[in-house]
Formats: sequence, structure tokens, C-alpha cells
Amino acid sequence: MSVMTGMLTLEDLSRMVQDELIDTVQVVFPDLYGRLLGKRLDADFFLAHAAGEGTHACNYLLTVDMEMQPVPGYDFANWEKGYGDFHLVPDLSTLRVTSWLQRTALVMCDLSDSKDHSLIGQAPRSILKTQIEAAASLGLRVMAGTELEYYIFRDTYRDASKKNYSGLESAGWYLEDYHMLQGTREEDLNCAVRHHLKHSGIPVECSKGEWGCGQHEINLRYCDALAMADRHVLYKQCMKEVADQLGYSVTFMAKVGADQAGSSAHIHLSLENAKGNAFQGKEKFGPVRCSPVFRWFLGGWMAHAPECMVFYAPTVNSYKRFQPGSWAPTRIAWSYDNRTAGFRVVGKGQGVHIECRIPGADCNPYLAIAASIASGLDGIARRIEPPAALEGDLYVAENLPRVPSSLQEARRLFESSGFVKAALGENITRHYARFYQVEQEAFERAVTDWERQRYFERI
Repeated sequence: MSVMTGMLTLEDLSRMVQDELIDTVQVVFPDLYGRLLGKRLDADFFLAHAAGEGTHACNYLLTVDMEMQPVPGYDFANWEKGYGDFHLVPDLSTLRVTSWLQRTALVMCDLSDSKDHSLIGQAPRSILKTQIEAAASLGLRVMAGTELEYYIFRDTYRDASKKNYSGLESAGWYLEDYHMLQGTREEDLNCAVRHHLKHSGIPVECSKGEWGCGQHEINLRYCDALAMADRHVLYKQCMKEVADQLGYSVTFMAKVGADQAGSSAHIHLSLENAKGNAFQGKEKFGPVRCSPVFRWFLGGWMAHAPECMVFYAPTVNSYKRFQPGSWAPTRIAWSYDNRTAGFRVVGKGQGVHIECRIPGADCNPYLAIAASIASGLDGIARRIEPPAALEGDLYVAENLPRVPSSLQEARRLFESSGFVKAALGENITRHYARFYQVEQEAFERAVTDWERQRYFERI
């Protein structure tokens, strides 16, 4: 067994297959929503063929909506092109036990073209790898962490569906931020998930109650950006599947109820060079001792946040989280250790890093982290200076720029951005603009419970 608990080499896997400890290998990749898609392979077949050759899947999987319906209007794949295959290429450095499933291992895959074997640029993992490589070309390694929050309900997923996700029983009945007694009542689920993550190559720091009824978060250990994105989606998968096994349901919606706090996925990020943390330095910049790299990276990240908003807040529901006094930011500003700012700087010396509080729990971590890196690298390249650090309650600072207020607004900013087209490429920008357009149009066609309650009788 390799050094980190749960991680496997091919030799480890072969021994476990021979000992009948593993008989299934999941080969998976993240789609545009950040969901894991893929296949379950017989472990012997994986070792004999797929570990070296990979496998195939239909390329429509990067053009489907939430209901798995193929959507017209994409250049990448469509009915006219016949919806062919792409190649799933296992990243063997991600091979691991999935301890919450019986006799099962899992490997993350990159997507490549079946003909010329080039990476599929529209794939979220490809987009993140491109930005990581851009940082590496400057001698920089990107380190990241995501704080991912969720709500727990005592209804099964099937029962929740039958109830149209209305009137569900929250696992907690009062706000439980850091509350140990209330948190104990959800420990059967949270403890099981912490255990399974640890034994599946996903090191955990802690879990804690959050500022909602039945709301919690599990924090994973800080690591390099690609590993963090992989661990993020596996954590979500583990949480949902273990909840299903125990008769719970869990949601990662950004805003599950108007009377409850939103769920975030705060991104913590720093850069490393040969000497350590590239953000540390002797220059005094407001309340921080830092390097020019820190200043310029923060400046770029802040400057491009509106254009990249769709990657931080990808659904119509996402924008209902940005409310004053809600712990979700409404202003694009930075401060030192101030949770009312969109960008919160924390730590000192080797520990100094930037926390972006804009992303919601519904974000695709590959896209959100990629946008963060691309924005910061542009800041370094163009030496973009951030505004001055602010103090106090930034919710009431009306002179500051606001985060975009709707998916429609954010999509327009994304689609028209020269920076986005330069960072991602025209084809990829167009692909994702279409994706978010489809999400907006689906909402505009829907009739909501709010509309029925408001208009059914009284209009």
C-alpha cells in the first residue's frame, strides 16, 4: 500500500484483486456541473486493459443538462456530428480505495480526443490543468483548499423526491455553528464520512456545525490545486452516497431556503516557489507583510471576479446566497481576517494566503479554481494593483463594486470578456456561455412554488 492511506499503485490494486478485496474499479471524470460520470469496470479487466489503454464514453456528456438530456447549440458535440466518443485516460496517481463502497477502487480520468489523443479543452479537469501548467511555467505551484458546506435532512433522497423537496425534516433544529451538542446528533453521518475520506486517500482536517439548521462542513487538508479539486468532488460523492446508505439526504445547493444561511465553497489559495510561499515578503501592504506577487495576484483575482462569476456561482439559485449579513459577500473588496469581504486575507509569513468567499457549494471546483488561477496570473503579468484594504462592515459600504446579482448578468459578463477568451480560448468560452444560457432558460420556463403561492388565488 502506498504511503497515504487508501491510495493505490497498480501493484497494490493487483494484490487486492488477487486477495478478492477489490473486484470493481470506477473510472470517472467530472462533467460541467462537477458531477462524477463514468463506468464501473471489472477489476481484472481494468488491470489487463483499461489501466494502460483507458476506455471510451459518448462525447454528449459534455453537452447534457441536469436531466442528462443532450442540448443543441454546442459546436463540440451535436446530432449533426453524430455524438461520437471521447477517450477516458486514467490518471493513475489518483487510484484509490473507495472505502464507503464494497470491494471498490476509483480512478479519476482526463478526457482526450479519440482520434488525435489531445486533451479535450472543454473538460473541466483540462481547464484546471491548463491554468496549473501556466503557473508552473512561471516557477509557481498552486496550493488550494475549499471549505464545502452542506445541509443534512432526515428524509431519504427517494422520500425527498416524492415530497418535491418540500417540508423536509432538518437534521438540526437550531443554528449550530461550532455547537458540539447539536453536532453530536449528526455524527453518525459526519463521522462515517470523515472515516471513509481518510481511508480513501483524502486527508481530513475537521468537521463542524455551520450557521444553519442541520448545516455542516468538512474541511480537507490544504494541498496542490488539482488534488484539491479531485478531493472536493470525491468528498461530495462520498457524502451523498453515505447519506443514502444511512437514510439521510444531503444538499449542496447554494441557498436551500430563504430563511437559512447559504452554503459556500470558500477557496483558499496560495502560490509556492523554490523558496516556499511566494506570497510572503517584507513589503508592508496595508495590514499585510507580503511580496509583489501577492499584491498582483490579489489585484488580478479581484479585477476579474465579475467576468468569472459563472464559475463561482453557476446556477440561478447561486445568486440568492448573496445577501447582506448572511456570511456570503456582496461586495468585491479585500480585508484582513474580515468575513464581510469578498476576499479575506489570512495568515502571516509562510502561512499567508487569500480566501475568496464568493463561490457557493454548487460550484464546479475545477472551474472555480481555474478561474481563480487565471485571474491571479493575469494580475501578475499585468501588475494589477488591488485597491486598499478595508475594515468594518463591508455589507454597508455602498460605494464598492457589487458581485453580479444574477446568472443572466454574470453570463453576459463572461461571454463578452476579452480576458476570459484569452485565458480559456474562444471555443471553450462559447461552450460554457451556452451551458449557462441553457441553465437560465430552464429556470425561465419553470413555474415555481412561490408563483403558485402568490398568484393562484389572489391574482
